[in-house]
Amino acid sequence: MNKITRREFLRGSASLLALQCIPAVAKAGESTWQTTYGSKQFDNVTITVELFDRSNAPNGSTITENRWTEYVQEEMQKVGINVEFVAVPRWDEVTKMQTMVASQTAPDLTLTYTYAYAEDYYNQGGTWDLSEFIDGEGQAENLKTYIGADVLDIGRNTDGELYGVVAKRAITAKSNLFIRKDWLDELGLEVPETPDELYDVLEQMVKNNPDGREDIMGIVWNAWNLKMAFSANAANILELDIAGTDGALQDYYDEGMRDYYRFMNRLYNNGLLNQEYYTMSEDTFKSYVVTGACAFLEYNVNGNVDVLRGSLLKTLQENDPTADFVSIEPLKNVYDGQQYSAGYAAGGLIAFCPKTADAETVEACVTYLDWMCTEAGGFTIYHGFEGEHFEYDENNVPIVIDSDYNSEDKDWIRTDLFITGNQGYFATEEDFISCAAAEVPGYEEYVIENYTNALVGTVNHESTYTSPSESDLITDIDLIKDEYVVQCITCLEDDFDNTFDEYLAELENAGIQTIIDERIAYYSAE
Repeated sequence: MNKITRREFLRGSASLLALQCIPAVAKAGESTWQTTYGSKQFDNVTITVELFDRSNAPNGSTITENRWTEYVQEEMQKVGINVEFVAVPRWDEVTKMQTMVASQTAPDLTLTYTYAYAEDYYNQGGTWDLSEFIDGEGQAENLKTYIGADVLDIGRNTDGELYGVVAKRAITAKSNLFIRKDWLDELGLEVPETPDELYDVLEQMVKNNPDGREDIMGIVWNAWNLKMAFSANAANILELDIAGTDGALQDYYDEGMRDYYRFMNRLYNNGLLNQEYYTMSEDTFKSYVVTGACAFLEYNVNGNVDVLRGSLLKTLQENDPTADFVSIEPLKNVYDGQQYSAGYAAGGLIAFCPKTADAETVEACVTYLDWMCTEAGGFTIYHGFEGEHFEYDENNVPIVIDSDYNSEDKDWIRTDLFITGNQGYFATEEDFISCAAAEVPGYEEYVIENYTNALVGTVNHESTYTSPSESDLITDIDLIKDEYVVQCITCLEDDFDNTFDEYLAELENAGIQTIIDERIAYYSAE
């Protein structure tokens, strides 16, 4: 058998799905399906639910067998629903999802952060329109109240069909720039405020490291805020909506991205950027941080002290008590000198139901999502039980009792199990920050500073619109991006412009201008 490339395989997934999908079961009438938790007793219906696996289960537990998955199963069995979890590695979720959908082995509730894929599967006829299970009077009442119409509508197409249920974010803060503050102080350097200042600081930290180390480097795990410092569109809302704040569309449409990649190329060629950073695993880059080999990092908001992401600063200080790894404000934009932060959209991941599930199974899945939006559901999964995991403060905000106990008992799984809310079950952003700070004793000020810095200046939120052609073209475009971003950063400096031009030409050949034109038409008409 001839081998196929990864690009050919992924390109073929949607077509394979269209051939293999099972026809929908017609509904019996308006509001046929009862999806508010407790409104119907099911007859021993089993649903399969995707669960992201971060390989962080404590001893004695697995991602699918632990106290909290048992709690979910007990609560759902009260209404006749059995829940079986399907573990998927968090950082391989897109590839794994595409494989499962194409082979008809996807869970009844499948998850992704890439809306275009979810919509593409729907357009191919392979997933359910969930509007008939949610929009009717009396249906999914907890879900509609918690998520809200604005976030729920993110998962709708222009015809009002609901191809997935989008989780509500507790806060839209997205990313932080982190730096070794102790080395800044020892070298007598100021906190960098511009890309050029960052380059100079990194050069000093790498080549004149105060600890005498020769293995120091910078790592850009995410490139959201750093890209904002180079974006020519950062001050123009329409242009941002057209191209977004990350991804191939931004690379193609935002002329400032050439200078962003040139900056990264310069860092790489001068030994200031980890030479394997683009292919390293998350666990590997974390190991560089905690062993003191990382001078600078862009990572998820609160990533230096977040328990979910490994309490990196705490572990670093166990190895080197004098070390300090702090967030800084976003760098000033090279065009106008202003500060811009990349922010999440109001929605997080999206859950959808493949047609391999029959109608009653989908009804049970939506009931499960509805339960997730209750106090006994998502709130308990995230915060635990009053008196054991938290107490309410004077503002009725749940505050942890023992963060070490919570970390071992529930925090490692709570965000991935609670799939109707990203980053927690909270009424306001202020409640979220207060609770998040209390969860990291001794590092409360870091948490507050992280979220403050992540929202400095103008916050440019992600676009959630998917153009008509985007779902068809996104796989090829993303694969081109993956291939050329590495080349643009690692090529010789003299070859950079030619390599970047090739990247743009490949994107154009893949049809990216069609998406741009559709997005221009959509946003210009609003």
